[in-house]
Amino acid sequence: MATLLQTSKLSKAHGLHVLFEDANLSFAEGQKIGLIGRNGTGKSTFLHILTGEEKADSGEVIHPPQLRLAHLRQLDAFENGERVLSFLIRQSGKPEWFCAKTAAALDLKKDKLEKEIASLSGGWQMRVKLAALLCQEPNFLLLDEPTNFLDLNTQLLLETFLRDWNGGFLIVSHDREFLQNTCTHTLELEHGKFTLFPGDVETYLAYKEEQLAFNIKYNQKIETEKKKLLSFVERFGAKASKATQAQSKLKQMRKLKTIEIKHRLKTVKIVIPSIEPRKTFAVKAKGLRIGYADRVIASDIEFEIDRGQKVALLGENGAGKSTLLKTLAGAIEKLDGTFAWNNRTTFTYYDQHSVDALYPNETIEQYLKREMAQDLLPEVLMRMAGNFLFSKDDLEKPISLLSGGERSRLVLAGILLKRPDVLLLDEPTNHLDLETVEALGTALKNWNGTVIFVSHSRTFVNLIATRILEVRGGKVRVFPGTYEEYVYQLQEEEGLVAKDEVKEVDSRIRGNDKQERYEKIKELKRSIIKVEKQLDKLEEERSGIMKLFTQDPAKFDMERNKKLTTLETMITHTEAEWTRLTEELASMDA
Repeated sequence: MATLLQTSKLSKAHGLHVLFEDANLSFAEGQKIGLIGRNGTGKSTFLHILTGEEKADSGEVIHPPQLRLAHLRQLDAFENGERVLSFLIRQSGKPEWFCAKTAAALDLKKDKLEKEIASLSGGWQMRVKLAALLCQEPNFLLLDEPTNFLDLNTQLLLETFLRDWNGGFLIVSHDREFLQNTCTHTLELEHGKFTLFPGDVETYLAYKEEQLAFNIKYNQKIETEKKKLLSFVERFGAKASKATQAQSKLKQMRKLKTIEIKHRLKTVKIVIPSIEPRKTFAVKAKGLRIGYADRVIASDIEFEIDRGQKVALLGENGAGKSTLLKTLAGAIEKLDGTFAWNNRTTFTYYDQHSVDALYPNETIEQYLKREMAQDLLPEVLMRMAGNFLFSKDDLEKPISLLSGGERSRLVLAGILLKRPDVLLLDEPTNHLDLETVEALGTALKNWNGTVIFVSHSRTFVNLIATRILEVRGGKVRVFPGTYEEYVYQLQEEEGLVAKDEVKEVDSRIRGNDKQERYEKIKELKRSIIKVEKQLDKLEEERSGIMKLFTQDPAKFDMERNKKLTTLETMITHTEAEWTRLTEELASMDA
């Protein structure tokens, strides 16, 4: 394979912090490479140097004549009112017939070519950007966090395109699943050095662990051998009869070299303080309408989320996922209908703007102390800071010196120290590296609290989601399957699944219909009994308050009034849930 892109003794530092040095790399035609590494190691800087947007301190980037490099950017280059075909011509400088022919390969045909780009969904806009790249006839692509802010539909389209494309590319991504599904090679930047491995990210990480274990074992063996030789020299070095042997052993000992093991990067391991377990619902919604003063985003929303559930809000960009989360958090007002949190539930909300509320002059320790729940011990603060890779020395560092990724980690650490019952998280994984994303996902999976979240990281969703709410077409529905099944359904809708695979997966998903029906009926009956017990308890509590009213009708008690209103709402929701369950059971028994 021909070499398309090379670096020779490439070095770059930010002040005293060396990002990489003496990097000699070679990328060949058709190579599909995933670039991994911790936040701040210099991955994005490396891409900027390859494109010429940033200069290296020393060394050079070599672009052979046969290289046709293209860069897929996160920011759109669309002009106001621009139509698809006009954009393709402007971006590529190619004739109309060529652009139309290229776009057709991505199903951008006659009707779509004349549409305004702004009127298209996120998925179709991604097709337009991909078509613009293809019109340039590149043979190597650079992609920096391409899945950030992309909905799942568009991610699947991009993933299929990259997997099937016959050119090469270099991708920076924090989503292991995306890298695993698209890349055949792995490039890691660690300790200022690049390692290029001829295998996918899973194989590389397994190899890396094996290599580390081997090196540690080898070094232990060498040290043991050195001790034996040294013992011989010390024992017999002074004896004339053994002097020659001792000198020989000394030379032999000097030749024994251990393998240098760089200090291992701190491993992210996040532990979230547990909460008091309660078997009840966290939040219910009935007839809820969400949106803004000038437009309705979704209506007739009904759901109930139990405590301890991990609920993923999925759907296309702009469908209303973040709007629903903001409404539940009280960040914006509902338009109509009702939703009610359990009156013993506390929640905390995180979104991309949470970092904007940080005080630049405040230190890391001061911020975490201010956010921490009062009943937690100081050592919990230290442990949580360490969880998010802030050392003891870092605690005195002012927030103004932190990078974007470090600020995101700090806010997440502060939120977890609040010890809420429910976490409302809108894109918590953006700006986090691969290892931190997976550590956070594992911690939330093991936590006994409730999580309602929006995330474009497939790895993160896969780790924790126990339930799925899909926001689509102005409605919110409970998806009745697993995340894997949801992804498959979207692939099928987008025409990204082969016909033979459709039959195979359909057969696996449907399985034994009779057994599934039997299990479903059992589950419905258990749910009905549970709801009936909740209803009895709520009505008993309401009767107690009503009795107090009749005993002293002239007395006004604001707290009692508020409690009664909450109970009325909860009873209405619970009765509606009982009706829904009994109707569903009747339809299955029919």
